[in-house]
Amino acid sequence: MSNTHTTPTHRPQHLDEEIAGGVGESPLRPDGSLKVRGDFAYASDLWAENMLWGATLRSPHPSARIRSIDVGPALRMDGVRAVLTAEDVPGRNLYGLKDLDQPVLAEDVVRYRGEAVALVAADHPETARRALDLVEVDYEVLEPVLDAERAAHDDSLPRVHPGGNTVRYQPIVKGDPDAEADVVVSGTYTVGMQDQAFLGPEAGLAVPAEDGGVELYLATQDLHTDRKQTAAALGLDPEQVRMTMSGVGGAFGGREDLSVQVHVCMLALHTGRPVKMVYNREESFFGHVHRHPATMYYEHGATRDGDLVFVRARLYFDGGAYASKTPVVVGNGTTLGVGPYSVPNVRIEGWGMYTNNPPCGAMRGLGAVQPAFAYESQMDRLAEELGMDPVRLRIRNAISRGDSTPSGQVLDYPAPVAELLRRVRELPLPRESTAESTNPDIRDLPGGASNTTHGEGVVRGVGYGVCIKNICYAEGADDFSTARVRLQVVAGEPIAMVHTAAAEVGQGLVTVQQQIARTELGVERVNIHPNDTSVGPAGSSSASRQTYVTGGAVQAACRAVREQVLERVAQRCGDPVERLSLSGGKVVSETSGVLADLAEVLGSEVVEATREYHHRETFPLDEQGHSERAQVQHAFSAHRAVVDVDTELGLVKVVQLDCSQDVGKAVNPDAVVGQIQGGSAQGLGLAVMEEIQVDGGRIRNPSFTDYLIPTILDMPPMNVDVIERGDPNAPYGVRGVGEPPTISSTPAIVAAIRAATGKALEHVPVGPEHIVE
Repeated sequence: MSNTHTTPTHRPQHLDEEIAGGVGESPLRPDGSLKVRGDFAYASDLWAENMLWGATLRSPHPSARIRSIDVGPALRMDGVRAVLTAEDVPGRNLYGLKDLDQPVLAEDVVRYRGEAVALVAADHPETARRALDLVEVDYEVLEPVLDAERAAHDDSLPRVHPGGNTVRYQPIVKGDPDAEADVVVSGTYTVGMQDQAFLGPEAGLAVPAEDGGVELYLATQDLHTDRKQTAAALGLDPEQVRMTMSGVGGAFGGREDLSVQVHVCMLALHTGRPVKMVYNREESFFGHVHRHPATMYYEHGATRDGDLVFVRARLYFDGGAYASKTPVVVGNGTTLGVGPYSVPNVRIEGWGMYTNNPPCGAMRGLGAVQPAFAYESQMDRLAEELGMDPVRLRIRNAISRGDSTPSGQVLDYPAPVAELLRRVRELPLPRESTAESTNPDIRDLPGGASNTTHGEGVVRGVGYGVCIKNICYAEGADDFSTARVRLQVVAGEPIAMVHTAAAEVGQGLVTVQQQIARTELGVERVNIHPNDTSVGPAGSSSASRQTYVTGGAVQAACRAVREQVLERVAQRCGDPVERLSLSGGKVVSETSGVLADLAEVLGSEVVEATREYHHRETFPLDEQGHSERAQVQHAFSAHRAVVDVDTELGLVKVVQLDCSQDVGKAVNPDAVVGQIQGGSAQGLGLAVMEEIQVDGGRIRNPSFTDYLIPTILDMPPMNVDVIERGDPNAPYGVRGVGEPPTISSTPAIVAAIRAATGKALEHVPVGPEHIVE
């Protein structure tokens, strides 16, 4: 059972005791019971009368030219209502999050195995799938580009795209890039391709509308970005494409790019009937982006006392066939490439490359996960070379408020990296290794009940990892969210309605919005309007940004509503607005106490306000990687891992995984702990089991039988230590929570395995072959 350590939080002073569930508390999630009971409606549960089923034909080759497509045999099959190809795309046959480089349907070439080539709509899902086999495509197979590092430097390779194979090259230079040091360590580190592994597959239902547009119900992370791309592909005005969020069964970045959106709308508009598409698990592995595999060369130099002198690195990210978020991955990877450390001299080069491997894009910890494994491995290697405690070395070099990042950004908010390391080191350790006891319980040993070991050859190791992660969009992006808040009386009770387009993808944003409205308006009942595109954009539920920007928008809209109400009361009673507040469903004066019930003040009127929240401006990197503020905010976490390793069989059991993290302000403390535990689980997966095996551009393990993710039996007990060092630039002082634990948990676990085995372990995930080689 996990132990949870959290610092105390305090109720806002103006929140009356009878109004529970405000900022700083942990009210129950409104969707929690439904999900636990299995009654929650996900996108795959969508249904409509007279509905057809859609399916997608995908390329069997990683690189090929399309000579011809014959849809005739499929169209003649009973029950088939439509077969569409690139010729049937009514608008622009290109889309993309950063670059318009990906076709809705492949037109002349395919660039990865699994690329969409044709669509089928039929009366039954099995009919649609069988019809795919009847679509005849004549391919000329081409030589694929499969190695990102080679693609960066070998001009003789084929071009994946006409403009070349480089998506983005970014250098970061600080101080003297050729500085020398007393002690130098170097290493080459690789990170495998990881899948988001959300349990709810891609799904959507498109319904043709009377105005020639379409209503789309779907699971996504960003309604308005989806609408913009979908409308352009359909040749429609954005207002004709109306999107409504359906239940999302996890995301983690894998739903930022389009999947079914344009395809299902094309079929619905072509047939004039509702069309539903749902990917099966294998298709889901081809239908969304993955974490970028990376190869990283690092060199660290330090004084003999342990002060970092320089970091030099080359980072190669395999973006696969299309750009997606590769430009952002390169930007994050290079700017955060030295970790949460103060380093006077830096030279980092980052390449994001096109290849004919599966497309890669956003995944939790975007661009920061890969270099964190490398720089934390380097810090352990440096500590060993110096004969220094690895935690002490990290604390000695930890970045703090007032220090600058390699890009030149000065941190003007708390950066308690050293404190986090001290705190996580002080958390209680587990009992002695089971292998050391007289009668060990094999269920507690590596390999568990498979009875592979009885304790012989089992060694315990302890390791640490710490990280830095930027929060929100960066490098000049206009990152904002919109909220509409309405306050009215229903059945004699004041009720607030909050309407945003922000995607609830399991992170608990629906609860956060309710908490903010309760805090700002002093009412108990807060309803959340279904998320759709009838309100302004909220941006993506990614980059740990929604509590920051949508929370800020809800706060601003609530305060605008509150101001209107208090001005009305001020005119009536003569008290200045600044001395009035809403609390416990009443209007309260600092001098006179309760003035009126809020329900009486509102009467039959509705008070409403819509506000946008924009965080402070960021700026692009220049040619040397400099920017006065490339990123809005940074978050920090530290992990300690305890592992038992069977050094003869190469089996690993993570015995305990502890985390200390600064969250700025715990808006919902229970949800914060849940995010840290969940993020740590994904970091554990990358450390010891999760890797998409790609061979010749082909995914070899597109199933949860062969692609392994941690289950409840793999997750160890966790001590979670939450501190709140508020960011003065953020609403309530919040700091993004969801991504950092994914980043620092992986290197901590690998460090613990190193401590147990003495192996270098330069690749994740660590497999038995790396331990016993």
